[in-house]
Amino acid sequence: MDKFNELNLKLAEMQTKFKSKKSRFNNFGKYHFRSAEDILEAIKPFLLELGVTVTINENLINNEHTSGINIPMIESDARISDGKNAIHACAIVGVDLNQKGMQTPQQFGSASSYAKKYALGNLLLIDDTQDSDAVNDHGKSNPVVKERKSLTKSSDNFKKAKDYIKSGGTIETIKSKYKMSKDVESALLA
Repeated sequence: MDKFNELNLKLAEMQTKFKSKKSRFNNFGKYHFRSAEDILEAIKPFLLELGVTVTINENLINNEHTSGINIPMIESDARISDGKNAIHACAIVGVDLNQKGMQTPQQFGSASSYAKKYALGNLLLIDDTQDSDAVNDHGKSNPVVKERKSLTKSSDNFKKAKDYIKSGGTIETIKSKYKMSKDVESALLA
């Protein structure tokens, strides 16, 4: 068996046995999630066992938007190596320099954390979709249709929704929780 196939087998073993806790909680979306730090902590036991190293390298990419605005992007490269061969996976994340409440180092740090998390997720085949059994009540309760509240620009929840999107949340998640006008949706995405 050649060395590259051995590394593939080691990565496959890591991918199938890998478990990482979701130690963080998003108050707006009411869900738990894992961070890059959680993933790195869960990788450590495999390193000596399999004789591999995992590294992450980042590059800053200046990407000019069609409007002429320069949008900095962070490319994160997660790599597993046995010292001779390597397998890698990448992720690219934009830096939101207009994110209120954050100084520039925090804006880059936030983008860096997301890029690392997604590069590691790509390398290790981490699937963040929820298992259907986790939400399936197996017919034990009657479905209840819950009325969604309206989200307006003047509501306290609007600022939370805006912060949620800036931190990587999706408009679809907010729409599943609130009714909103096209104007409110545009304001959230601005």
